[in-house]
Amino acid sequence: MTAQERRIAAERAERRAATLKRLEKSSGKLATAAIARMDDQLGWYRRMPPEHRSWIGLVAQAGIAAFTEWYRHPDAAQAISTDVFGTAPRELTRAITLRQTVELIRTTIEVMEEAIEEVAAPGDEADMRESVLVYAREIAFATAQVYAQAAEARGAWDARLEALVVNSLLSGDADEGVLSRAAALGWGQPSQVRVVMGSAPDGDSELVVEAIRRAARYAKLHVLTGVLGKRLVVVVGGDKEPVHAARALIGQFAPGPVVVGPTVPDLLSATRSAHAAAAGLRACAAWPDAPRPVLADDLLPERALAGDQAARRQLVEEIYTPLDEAGSALLETLSVYLEQASSLEGAARMLFVHPNTVRYRLRRVTDVTGYAPSDVRSAFTLRIALALGRLTAVGEQG
Repeated sequence: MTAQERRIAAERAERRAATLKRLEKSSGKLATAAIARMDDQLGWYRRMPPEHRSWIGLVAQAGIAAFTEWYRHPDAAQAISTDVFGTAPRELTRAITLRQTVELIRTTIEVMEEAIEEVAAPGDEADMRESVLVYAREIAFATAQVYAQAAEARGAWDARLEALVVNSLLSGDADEGVLSRAAALGWGQPSQVRVVMGSAPDGDSELVVEAIRRAARYAKLHVLTGVLGKRLVVVVGGDKEPVHAARALIGQFAPGPVVVGPTVPDLLSATRSAHAAAAGLRACAAWPDAPRPVLADDLLPERALAGDQAARRQLVEEIYTPLDEAGSALLETLSVYLEQASSLEGAARMLFVHPNTVRYRLRRVTDVTGYAPSDVRSAFTLRIALALGRLTAVGEQG
């Protein structure tokens, strides 16, 4: 280094030292000016409670103090996010949005830029202005990092909370606490709720859950979802027809059956829908040609054969008991018709009645139960219901 270069470097170091002293003396004044400008220009800041405003004041002071230290050692590696946001990182990210944080940082940097002529030593203005610009870039990255970390932490917490809610519904432990946790996750109060269940695809479960949420937003549905073991469970809220709602989400399930539980009026009642969907998923192997998605109520005979007591009761209460109460002729006619391989003429001969009488009674069976004996699938459901009803009647007599 030549003598002239050494002289220039020494003069620059002297100016920088002088600027640093001025900056240290002006730190409090700059922080006060920044807070005053926020109060004057930022309406959201004025409306905040005193506690939150004090946090922001601490951040502004910490930002100017961090710049002073950074200006003292510009080449040293420093964790700006810790220096600035370490005063109240969690409170800050909860109290104000990222946009508001950017506004307060911009205001503070503007105050610092306007004070350069006053703070910088004569001849050091350009160097300090450049330092403020570089520091502004660093603080912008630090801000993004703080909010990204907060978002990740919040997302991980939400995922655990959501899985807890879904698991509570499946296990039957749902209570008022589940409602408050669901509300914290953004669950509204849809009047129709059902549970959709199927196999979870391979891969990252967080990606699966996020894909379900995107599909639900597009379909304007409320959802709570989680991957529990090998099953993907989605609690769906909305006024859409159940199968239509399930089809909006079905692309996120792995190949295989997808079962839709019965519609219930609220989230606490979703336990019943979840149990039906789970029972249907277990029993679906008995109906290989079942549609996808399939309603759990359409799997009642398979569920009953698999030992689902709720399905057995439902078949007896919704089919056998109404037929029994409608008169013995309907039960007898239906039983004979099914035994005669669904032959009108064969049933008529066995009952000693005209085929039109059999036809009329079968129409009455359809009216009473909602199942048409002439349909193969409905006939199977009716046959299982009759068998269960007779067993129940024998058990009550015994």
